[in-house]
Amino acid sequence: MAVDTQQILDEAERVGKMVAEHPAVEKYRTAQRAVAEDPEASRALAEFERQLETLGRQEQAGMPVTDAQRATLEQLQSRIISNIKVKALNMAQVDFIDLLRKVTQTIQKPVTERAGQYSGGAGGAGGARA
Repeated sequence: MAVDTQQILDEAERVGKMVAEHPAVEKYRTAQRAVAEDPEASRALAEFERQLETLGRQEQAGMPVTDAQRATLEQLQSRIISNIKVKALNMAQVDFIDLLRKVTQTIQKPVTERAGQYSGGAGGAGGARA
């Protein structure tokens, strides 16, 4: 049975709505809000991101990163890692990404299995027309 693009997109939207209602997504949103509402956590994260950007541009320009810059980055990282709200955000993010990975793998499985049926044939996409 042939399926058109719109049918796939409609089903993808339905799956997307289901994913949006999954507890891992709500946990991730809650953790994001908690970090955003914590001035110390958001300031440390923003400062860390700025420092990473600065060092990245510096390295691209061929300038080495100094020991003092490295130490500053490590101090910022320690502050971030020790913040309980950031830890919760990291754990929630892992759960959220894992959910998305599982959904993607599930979608890809029938496609790769079907493609595998044709890979041993006369070669190329011509054998995939069934």
